[in-house]
Formats: sequence, structure tokens, C-alpha cells
Amino acid sequence: MTEPLRPPTETPPVEGSTAEAHQERPDGGLWEHPYLWLGLIVFGSMLTAGFFALRVVGL
Repeated sequence: MTEPLRPPTETPPVEGSTAEAHQERPDGGLWEHPYLWLGLIVFGSMLTAGFFALRVVGL
């Protein structure tokens, strides 16, 4: 006979853990969105490279 399904907050007896189920952290906001920071870094790099490319063309 199979075990009945348990709620997500309860540890099944098979695992043998006596610890409480941990609460999920709330969203950390801007710091947990690495693509935004990556985009800003790439954008800044492209601006810097463009500046030097225009200086070379202007010579």
C-alpha cells in the first residue's frame, strides 16, 4: 500500500529528518537579476569600444 501524499511543509517519514521545512526567501529585488547587470556591463563596454572606434576613424 502506498503512502498518502503529504503537504509541502511536512517532511515525509522516509527521510528521517526532524528539521522544520524552511520558508522560501522573498525575491531579493534588483540584486537577484543578473541579466540586468550583465546588460549594463555590456552596454557600457560597447559605449567605450565605440568611443575608441570613432577616435581611430577620426584620425
